[in-house]
Amino acid sequence: MTVKTMKAVQQHTFGGPQVLSYEDSPMPALKPGELLVRVKAASLNPPDWYLREGYKSLPPEWRPEVDFPLILGSDVSGVVESVADDVSDFRAGDEVYSMVRFPEGMAGGSRAHAQYVTVPATQAAIKPAGIDHDHAAAAPMSLLTAWQFLVSLGHEESNPFQEQPHKPVALAGKTVLVNGAAGGVGHFMLQVAKFKGAKVIAVASGRHENLLRELGADELIDYTQTAVEEQVRDVDLVVDCVGGANTGRFLNTLKPGGALFIVNPLGFTGWEEAEQAGFIVSSAQVRSNGAQLAELATLLDEGHIRAAIDSVYPMECAGAAYERAEEGHISGKIVLTV
Repeated sequence: MTVKTMKAVQQHTFGGPQVLSYEDSPMPALKPGELLVRVKAASLNPPDWYLREGYKSLPPEWRPEVDFPLILGSDVSGVVESVADDVSDFRAGDEVYSMVRFPEGMAGGSRAHAQYVTVPATQAAIKPAGIDHDHAAAAPMSLLTAWQFLVSLGHEESNPFQEQPHKPVALAGKTVLVNGAAGGVGHFMLQVAKFKGAKVIAVASGRHENLLRELGADELIDYTQTAVEEQVRDVDLVVDCVGGANTGRFLNTLKPGGALFIVNPLGFTGWEEAEQAGFIVSSAQVRSNGAQLAELATLLDEGHIRAAIDSVYPMECAGAAYERAEEGHISGKIVLTV
């Protein structure tokens, strides 16, 4: 029996961008509840390069076991090729976008950096009509992260970072500081906070000022010139999209009762200090959610929120795209096209 094949970005060992190869791979098999999507564009996210190198930044007991060859990627925009018999909400020819099987696919089960990918129907939504596939593919993980942190968590799964569930805080009329505001998640955090009525202070390199002003930033702090924790006070909410050991410095910027949301809390050691001071510190794990993507499609379609694209690469040049990611100072998202 002949096995149908497609092209995919695969790797047969952990390592740098050089381990990626655009090569033949078996077509994915459609399972109940799924769509087979012909990929038009996909985007890169930090979990992709973490997986590519073997999740070296995680404690050993947190590192998932993987099977090679791996196909990276979870964010995708494309056209439905076929649907499982039990799927009624989508049909062949629909243009859809999705964050595929995350976090359950973080060990290589999402497989979006390929010509075809299967997508659970509950995790897909009709692509916003007013934007192209490149911009649609740039949105899912980063925009869902911003929405689930700031507006609605959208699930009741246990939180891997803390005992209590993450709870968004009121934004209308509040002052929100976004650290890493020009990055993939940060530029959506800025826009969602602004859309919900907050005054937004964006922290980023000065080179990104024009973009951040266009996206609605009320103030910009160039972290290469100014120590934020020495200048800013009485902020209602800080959203740190960078994270790590330096996140504790933002506690000094909060007003009494303020909140610090950390996208990547690994390395943060200020939990006790924050509790003693009466601050809220919280994090969450973004999860696939087709219903939320359908809601967000309206905001993307109407231009209330937009995806910024740093650079676009053909999928066969995925290695170069990951090299760009490693350079840092990314403005928005990096996209692969088929």
